[in-house]
Amino acid sequence: MRVLVFVVFHLISCSDGNTKLTSDTAKTLEPTNADIVMQGEHFVKIMGCNDCHSPKRMGANGPEIIPELMLSGFPSDRATAKFDTKLIKSGFSIFYPDLTAAAGPWGMSFAANLTPDSTGIGPWTEEQFKKAITQGKYKGLENNRMLLPPMPWINYTTLSDKDVKSIFAYLKSIKPVKNLVPQSIA
Repeated sequence: MRVLVFVVFHLISCSDGNTKLTSDTAKTLEPTNADIVMQGEHFVKIMGCNDCHSPKRMGANGPEIIPELMLSGFPSDRATAKFDTKLIKSGFSIFYPDLTAAAGPWGMSFAANLTPDSTGIGPWTEEQFKKAITQGKYKGLENNRMLLPPMPWINYTTLSDKDVKSIFAYLKSIKPVKNLVPQSIA
């Protein structure tokens, strides 16, 4: 992207003033799908999506993402643990060791599958994704419940349409993982 900006700047600054950008040149200034996906990957990384939505195993440096399960949410083949309700009733929240599940005063919630599989966001529209991430609506549907903690959707309310589009494009580009995440427990 920096090279493209440099080339355009160079063309404009070195022209005699009579050179005009053609429609072909203007088209090349539009980001490619690869650029959009790369921007989305950047957002997914800096927004910490892998922290909760990717199963992990202990490695030499602590918890490490299991690459083949990246962004697939709480693994459906895991047992849902019984948490210490005394702690929860006193206001504590408790996380599954790899952060893909949490329990607290709201009940028990499980990180969703964000891969493009049919058990994840595969059938979702970009508009549903936008409603989920910026308005906190479960599955991006208007009449559904709100997303449960620890999903920090409130931090994403000001994402631009362009940002949401890039995140969605990236998530649609990754390897689909079949994983039907359990429903939350009240």
